[in-house]
Amino acid sequence: MDPLVIWTNVHLNPSEVALLQSETKHHQLILADAGPHVLAQNSGDPRLSSADVVFGQPNPEDLLTSHALRWTHISSAGYTRYDTPSFWRHFCSRGIIFTNSSAVFSEPCAEHALAALLAHTRQLYPSYLDQLQRREWQQNAIRAASSLLSEQTIVIVGFGTIGQRLAEFLKPFGSATFACRRRPEPYPGVEVLSLDDLPNVLPVADHVLNFLPENTGTIRFFDQARFSRFKRGACYYSLGRGTTTDQPALIEALTSSRLAAAYLDVTEPEPLPPDHPLWSTTNCYITPHSSGGHYNEALRLTKHFLNNLRRFENGEPLINRIV
Repeated sequence: MDPLVIWTNVHLNPSEVALLQSETKHHQLILADAGPHVLAQNSGDPRLSSADVVFGQPNPEDLLTSHALRWTHISSAGYTRYDTPSFWRHFCSRGIIFTNSSAVFSEPCAEHALAALLAHTRQLYPSYLDQLQRREWQQNAIRAASSLLSEQTIVIVGFGTIGQRLAEFLKPFGSATFACRRRPEPYPGVEVLSLDDLPNVLPVADHVLNFLPENTGTIRFFDQARFSRFKRGACYYSLGRGTTTDQPALIEALTSSRLAAAYLDVTEPEPLPPDHPLWSTTNCYITPHSSGGHYNEALRLTKHFLNNLRRFENGEPLINRIV
């Protein structure tokens, strides 16, 4: 293969840059200005127009005007900003490959979801809040409110790599696990249904986990009508995109005690303003879109890209290919 022009704007430390340079020494590497974190989007770089391969969070418009582009590998699992009909038409008509980094994030995101499930069933948050506020020994109340995952029904909405990894984690607990997705396919240990079947399982679910991506069909997917079908006392978890939750409807479901708790890793907007009502809503627990994070995240992103680069050079199928 002739040398490639590779453009990247991934936020890397010096050792990660050195690894990338070493493994691409037979190619031309363009290191663009990186944002403060791995999901930071480039504001535009004219050098991208000469790139054969792009790795990071490029400006979608730059990709559409590039004449040399052969493959784009984004440094995230989600690809909302690229998910438009015109974008896919452009890529498909020119045979440009598009891959994401879901293999890097499925493990930490699934672990985060499992941690939230266990924190609720074992009543860790109420115990911690009591420590911060009243400092009373609420032993009887906490024990009575605790539950076992083995006796719970769990519904996963959006059953991609993250939801599937969570299902693997749940197997030893013996939970009754359902999943809803646009195109149902059999999966071991999980009853996979279509999204149209969701209203039928919401009334029996103890925990509903939302991993939906953002697109025209998922904006405010969880709205007042769907929250009204939840089993009273159920818990809601949102780890996909904040726009898929109708936040005023969620607040109403919490304040009316329809929901026992909500665990949000994504919100709309992000960052969530300090005066946003979600912060002060009882039993709403928020993490700052950190579920995919881990200490060596950028290194794993780099290795994932380099693995795919070897495959690209050898004409082999790429991992996490979207188109």
